[in-house]
Order: sequence, then structure tokens, then C-alpha cells
Amino acid sequence: MFGESSGRWLDSELWHACAGSMVQMPPLNSKVLYFPQGHAEHAHGGKVDFTTRIPSFIPCWLSGLKYMADSDTDEVFVKLSLTPLTQENTNALLMDLEDGGDDCGNNNGGVVEGGNQEKPASFAKTLTQSDANNGGGFSVPRYCAETIFPRLDYSADPPVQNIVAKDVHGNCWKFRHIYRGTPRRHLLTTGWSNFVSQKKLVAGDSIVFLRAKDGDLCVGIRRAKKVAVGGGEVSVSSVVEAVSCGVNGRPFEVVYYPRGSSPEFCVKASVVRDAMKVRWCSGMRFKMPFETEDSSRISWFMGTISSVQLLDPIHWPNSPWRLLQVVWDEPELLQHVKCKT
Repeated sequence: MFGESSGRWLDSELWHACAGSMVQMPPLNSKVLYFPQGHAEHAHGGKVDFTTRIPSFIPCWLSGLKYMADSDTDEVFVKLSLTPLTQENTNALLMDLEDGGDDCGNNNGGVVEGGNQEKPASFAKTLTQSDANNGGGFSVPRYCAETIFPRLDYSADPPVQNIVAKDVHGNCWKFRHIYRGTPRRHLLTTGWSNFVSQKKLVAGDSIVFLRAKDGDLCVGIRRAKKVAVGGGEVSVSSVVEAVSCGVNGRPFEVVYYPRGSSPEFCVKASVVRDAMKVRWCSGMRFKMPFETEDSSRISWFMGTISSVQLLDPIHWPNSPWRLLQVVWDEPELLQHVKCKT
């Protein structure tokens, strides 16, 4: 488990901008299904040997939610406090999953945090070699400059301003924003080199700018590759401890890194219910959303289900985790996206 000193508790707006629009955490106080099989994939080496047979999922209340960022790498993660349901509530939830009931027990009215509110404007850009050059500047996409940054006075010659952006730790970074060149383009000059150096940015990392609802300009980072600290991985012992608590009905805490290679292992119960209502079979067309590099839109991968079978029937019988095998129409593009997320 991670202590409070390993990161700063930050606003959910900036956290979600750094995590990416594809990441949707369950709302606080909702009923969720915790998948030990999925949690184990996040363990160091991806291998956890459980001494006893573990249920494929454990129904829980999401009793706590803390959005955080690693103090060394700026990588965002979330701490989820889970309270296993009583046997009576578990039986009711299992019946609801089987019959496709309309209510999976979200006692906040089914409103996902921020789900019915307009999202603040954000933009992400993958750094080029020129952007990451410690002696250079940052080429700002026009959309970001005109939508996220403070308004620039184009009547000046040249149009220039100083901007301040707050990172995930609450530290403020000052940049000089100028519109110049032939053809003209937006650039961050003074202050950018120091930011690159202090954050240890390299080509392939992504920079995220957000205009928060309170008007503040915020900046976050998405690392190109898993880093040494955290890196989207948790210890094997923390997974074993969490599963042991869950099986024995004791509250427990898990940590999830959204930029890791494995999907969410704590899923809103109604989402699982909707998926289980579908009669999946070979030959069905299947589509999966993914986020473009600049986070400006959601695109879709198309494929065909080749089989519906258990990933590990010996250790995880009747588990819906990774139940579908899909042949993608454009597998080379899927691999490209996987290396970017």
C-alpha cells in the first residue's frame, strides 16, 4: 500500500485531464465489483500466486476516493477505499446482475461525478524532439493557445504575454507565450527549458494543459513509458492483502494507475450488468473506444469476436474478466495506440 507521503491529493478535474478522457472512475458511494484477477495484472511482474480459490469478483461499496499524483514523477493515480457488501446485499446484487435490473444501488442517484456537468477545456500534446530540447521552446497547437491559454493581444507587435500554470503538486510555473515566425505560430519560450529540465521530460512524453473551472491554468504530464517509481505497478503483497481483506469481509484499499497497461479492476456494478446482458458469441462485430493523442476526441477500433472463453478456467472459473477474444480489423493501429497509452 502507498502512504500519504507518496503523492498529493489533487482536484479531480486535473487528475482526469492527465488520466485521459477514457478513464471514468466509479462515483463515490456506488456499488462496484472488485476483480482480483485484474488487480493482479498490476502487480510487479503480473504474477500473483493465491494460496486458496478466490472468487472472480467481490461486490463492494466504494467508500473512499482520493485523486493523487506521484511526488517524483507527476504520474496520477487514485486510491480507492472498498467495503465488501454484506452477504444479503451481495445476494441481491448478484440477482440484479443476472436479471438485468435497473438499479445497482448507487445511492447518490446514479450521477457520476462530473457526469452531468460540462467538462473543463483541456488539451494534450505529445512532445516532439524539438519540444523536449532543453534549449528550445514549446510549439503550442493553435487550439490550445486560443482555447486554453489566456487571451493574447494580437494588436501588439509581436503578440506576447506571460502565463502561469499550476502543476499537480500546486507549484506554479511561469512561461512566456509569444506569437511569431513565418508563418506565425504560438510558442512557449522563457521558462519552458526550466520546466523540461525539472520535470525530466523527453520526446514522447505528453504535456496536458487545462483551464480549470475557477479560471486557473493547470499543467500535467503523461509519461511515454512506465517510470521506475510506481510505474503503474503495485506490490504483490498489496494485492494479496487486498484480496484477503475482501474475501473476509474487511474494508481495504487499492491503488490504480490509469496510464498502466491493464484496465480498471474496480468497475461500477451497473456497467458489468449491462455487459453481462449481451449474448456474446463468435462472429459478432465489436468496437472499442480509444483516445486520440491530443485528447480532442474519441475514436473507435472495429473487430470481430473470434471466441468467448475463460482466460484462466482453472484458477478463475466463471470469471468474466477478459472473456472476449477479438480479431481487429486494423491490428497494427491498435498496437500503435497501446504503446501511446
